[in-house]
Amino acid sequence: METCKISSLYTLSETIAADLFQDLTYPWEALPKISGFICRLGEKLDPEKYEKKGENIWIAKSAKVAPTASLNGPLIIDEEAEVRHCAFIRGNAIVGKGAVVGNSTELKNVVLFNKVQVPHYNYVGDSILGFKAHMGAGSITSNVKSDKTLVVVKGEEEIATGLKKFGAMLGDEVEVGCNSVLNPGTVIGKSSNIYPLSMVRGVVPANSIYKKKNDIVEKA
Repeated sequence: METCKISSLYTLSETIAADLFQDLTYPWEALPKISGFICRLGEKLDPEKYEKKGENIWIAKSAKVAPTASLNGPLIIDEEAEVRHCAFIRGNAIVGKGAVVGNSTELKNVVLFNKVQVPHYNYVGDSILGFKAHMGAGSITSNVKSDKTLVVVKGEEEIATGLKKFGAMLGDEVEVGCNSVLNPGTVIGKSSNIYPLSMVRGVVPANSIYKKKNDIVEKA
């Protein structure tokens, strides 16, 4: 499905992790590779701009990190990013330039492109969020199916991912409304909006407004 390809979803110049996606077709193929990529990249970062704070944790000197945040590696926090009070980063995370990780937000095995905002009570796991993507307060990714079977991306066709843990792939400039749940295997195309209180599953085309299941309209 063209909508689900890396080339359709993301501007790779807007992430320090661009090389992670080389030679891949779909973004979820990068999920098992995040940890090792961070460890390799971290050792190459400019010590004038980034400080190694712990085991496999690199934080840009221009980033703002609250003293109450819990940081676990492998982790890279890029320049001008902000990690707020009581954020919980469990590891395998890349926080992009100018990104915001808010109070009580939890991250695990994720790539946040530059200027992503997950600012209030969000859970983002096994997911990739594109440039300027924003998740409203209380919105979360659900990354494991209740029956624990492998995740299949369902759109115009079905794509078996081979992954047990897969949250959501959000394209550039996606807006997710407050208290929405993105179910395992969700892919949201560039510049689409998700109504608040939505339960999203499957593939949402680019430049769309998701109101509810079977009510997805193209932006005017």
